Amino acid sequence: MEVATLRTTDRTALHRPGFWQAGVLLSALVLALPVFTVFSFIFVPAGEVWSHLAETVLADYLSNSALLVLGVAFGVLLLGIPTAWVIAVYDFPGRRFFEWSLLLPLAIPAYIIAYTYTGLLDFAGPLQTGLRDSFGLEVGDYYFPEVRSLGGAVIMLSLVLYPYVFMMARSSFLGQSSSTLEAGRSLGAGPLKVFLSIALPLARPAIVTGLSLALMETLADYGTVQYFGISTFTTGIFRTWFGLNDSAAAAQLAALLMSFVFILILLEHYSRRRQRFYQTGGRHRHPVHHPLRGWQRYAAFSICAVPLLFGFLIPAGQLLVWALSIAEEAINLSFLQLAGNSLLLASAAAIFTLMLALFLGYGQRLHPSKPVAIAVRFSAMGYAIPGTVIAVGVMLPFAWFDNTLDEWMRGTFDLSTGLLLSGTVFALLFSYAVRFLAVSLQSVESGLSKITPNMDDAARSLGLAPGKVLRRIHLPMMRGALLTAMLLVFVDVLKELPATLILRPFNFNTLAVRAYELASDERLADSSIAALSIVVVGIVPVILLSRAIRKSGEPHE
Repeated sequence: MEVATLRTTDRTALHRPGFWQAGVLLSALVLALPVFTVFSFIFVPAGEVWSHLAETVLADYLSNSALLVLGVAFGVLLLGIPTAWVIAVYDFPGRRFFEWSLLLPLAIPAYIIAYTYTGLLDFAGPLQTGLRDSFGLEVGDYYFPEVRSLGGAVIMLSLVLYPYVFMMARSSFLGQSSSTLEAGRSLGAGPLKVFLSIALPLARPAIVTGLSLALMETLADYGTVQYFGISTFTTGIFRTWFGLNDSAAAAQLAALLMSFVFILILLEHYSRRRQRFYQTGGRHRHPVHHPLRGWQRYAAFSICAVPLLFGFLIPAGQLLVWALSIAEEAINLSFLQLAGNSLLLASAAAIFTLMLALFLGYGQRLHPSKPVAIAVRFSAMGYAIPGTVIAVGVMLPFAWFDNTLDEWMRGTFDLSTGLLLSGTVFALLFSYAVRFLAVSLQSVESGLSKITPNMDDAARSLGLAPGKVLRRIHLPMMRGALLTAMLLVFVDVLKELPATLILRPFNFNTLAVRAYELASDERLADSSIAALSIVVVGIVPVILLSRAIRKSGEPHE
């Protein structure tokens, strides 16, 4: 009976052989629409606004963005590499705790850590107030670094982005054979020389990958630089779009920003290409954790404790103190509505993105041709593009479609269609799918790779069409990977700020936008409930990441 059911011919489009291949190519084309839109404005003649930008503020955008990227690069390398090395190679009190807790700063969006440190370090903050009260100082009697500065933004972004370098470097150090390191020691090299001459060059491709991720996030950041009053490309795009009301000039700025992002992508790909030249041959043994004694134990503990303290414990603690002080008044119907909007939006985006990733991933499995593989990879490029750029690339074609349809309907039927795509939740969902598809696709591909193709062949030989193979066999076996994909996108959407600010419908707010609005109005304590909610939810994928790294790279002891 079951065999007879399996042999039933299904004639729906989902099960036609050419449907998946054509669908993958069409989906990739649609998902690339924002990128094509932004780059198409390169060929539009420069208008007066662009000339004005070029004469006045473009140099500031270039120099500030470059200094920000250079500063964050130095910061994340300084914090990420030493912590990864001591965790991977040495044994000291607290190592097990630091293995996962050093990833916790990833749970805090950069703009939220900027708000908390501003509240702590500003002139009216508890630190400066305490100094003045303790030593009887007045205004101008002492020097205190200005947190709202380019240097302050570099420190804030470095504190939350160093885990990218830490993750990649630690995985690489764990994958290196201890035989190679011991050979260096047997030739008389000390621990520092072994690290600098052997371990660091071998880990260089992985470190460059982590660095490029951190720098792409830096270029995409809007909340921190806007709050600190620093003119960068992202703030410039906002001002040009909303302040000068020139979408073409905003798109040209976005195209320039995207060019820098593509340079980072090429750099990352180049570093991975070179990785093949650094494979260690011969017998492979995982590194052994060498026990540290005396002052070295305290040094290793301090190296790990400093980034955790300043990147998570202090800002999260400050948010908790603020939240407890206002919880009774702040948690009301309005907050619950905000939380509901955020949860519904993030849930819908996670499901929508997962369905797209599943379609693309399974289509590539069915038709592993070069055009399909290129289309799938191209559709996942959005993760490297700042949310501001994607928002511009989504808004322009959607607004053109709405205006064109409305004009035609008015002229033909004397009927206005209004905004069907732009300014709606659909525009937000589409931008999230473009931005976060790579996150979901990676989990789906990982889950599919664990299912042997022999199972597909067996099911197909019994008469199951591709769609039914996916539904009856693959989906039940991939439940863990699918849940991980949904969860990662859910949390990313919950934290996302620039695209939400540009594309959200009127009178539609989220936790991230509300936290940003309150902090911009200097109501830092009032923003703490929304900010702390985002941080708490963000801890979940951090724990998943830590477990994944541990399973894949930890030596068996």
